[in-house]
Amino acid sequence: MPACWSRSPRRTYGENMSRPTWPNTVAAMPLHAVVVAVIVAPWVSLPAKLPVATLALLAVPVVVPVVASPVLTAAHRSRLARVGVVIPPSRDERVWRSMARLRQLGYHVLVGPLLLLALLAVIAGWLLVVVGGTSLLWMWVRPAGGLPHSVWEACAWTVAAVVGGALLWWATPLLPVVDARCAAVLLGPGDGERLSRRVDDLTESRAGVVEAADAERRRLERDLHDGVQQRLVSLAVNLGVARATLADLPEPARAVLDDAHDQAKLAIAELGHLVRGLHPPVLEDRGLDAALSGLAGTAAIPVDLTVRLPYRPDPAVEAVAYFVVSEALTNVIKHAHATRAGVVVDGGPETIVVTVEDDGVGGADPSGGTGLAGLARRVASVDGDLRVTSPPGGPTTVRAELPCVR
Repeated sequence: MPACWSRSPRRTYGENMSRPTWPNTVAAMPLHAVVVAVIVAPWVSLPAKLPVATLALLAVPVVVPVVASPVLTAAHRSRLARVGVVIPPSRDERVWRSMARLRQLGYHVLVGPLLLLALLAVIAGWLLVVVGGTSLLWMWVRPAGGLPHSVWEACAWTVAAVVGGALLWWATPLLPVVDARCAAVLLGPGDGERLSRRVDDLTESRAGVVEAADAERRRLERDLHDGVQQRLVSLAVNLGVARATLADLPEPARAVLDDAHDQAKLAIAELGHLVRGLHPPVLEDRGLDAALSGLAGTAAIPVDLTVRLPYRPDPAVEAVAYFVVSEALTNVIKHAHATRAGVVVDGGPETIVVTVEDDGVGGADPSGGTGLAGLARRVASVDGDLRVTSPPGGPTTVRAELPCVR
């Protein structure tokens, strides 16, 4: 049996950008150094005369990074995962000629060597800061024949070291952040795929909310039907028995007893209507056709019902279709002054179309507080579309298209 509104398993995606650490960034440098060595080594070792075998070495800087890219990518993802930077794989990275592969190769061949140079520059800068900051000490240890040559030069070195140290103190923590950001952008999914995954997550979250709300309505229906309604029925029965057996009651007391019995029966009827509005039991047990048949049979005006469903819809879509008909018929009875109504439910391969027509006075406005605005939001919760056509003088047509992907 085809399943309506089928959903794929929830896809998780997130980059928990915790504060990357310097040890983690330093751990990546051997990988970057290996790539640099592979690229540079053939050019350094080429002899003056180039035989054919030597020329073949020129393919090494191109072939090796491409072949080793998946291994390097996995290593960097594992490294960054240790500090909380989770980089999920791209959907198309198994295809060699894909943008994901190209981005990964760019990280290993271009960004990685630049990060290695930046690390060496930072280390060299801190060494210069240490040397410059201790210039007065060096002048005192080696007063002749060393650097600096004078006290003023030593003071200049010291000032430069202080300024350089302040700049490095600000710039040094940025290198691990830049490393993590570049890896997240180039080794993970692209912008389009990230947006697609985000849409999938939001769609799945909304579907979960709709299903949870529907489950809560079913629970309330069961509690009211099995608990409160049964107690009201028992109360009405007891009041009826008391009214029939206590024949010698004074007239005022009998009037109160009769009124209590009538009010109990009215409460049972209203509670039954409320229960059916929450989630009719027949909808869950026997499906949309049976539930709509009961709804049409209890309507205050004649209702022509036609249901053509080759399969049973998903419970969430089925519930929305039922409430479209229920709310539309309620509006027809309350506001349209109609003498007849028609309900048609057609199930296609991709959509379920629910149409409710009446011969009333028309003029229904979804923004006028008739319940149609809330019904439109209910239809939109499953990516459906609600259209109301109601010119003055009638007739009124309510048409809902609900997605049903087989």
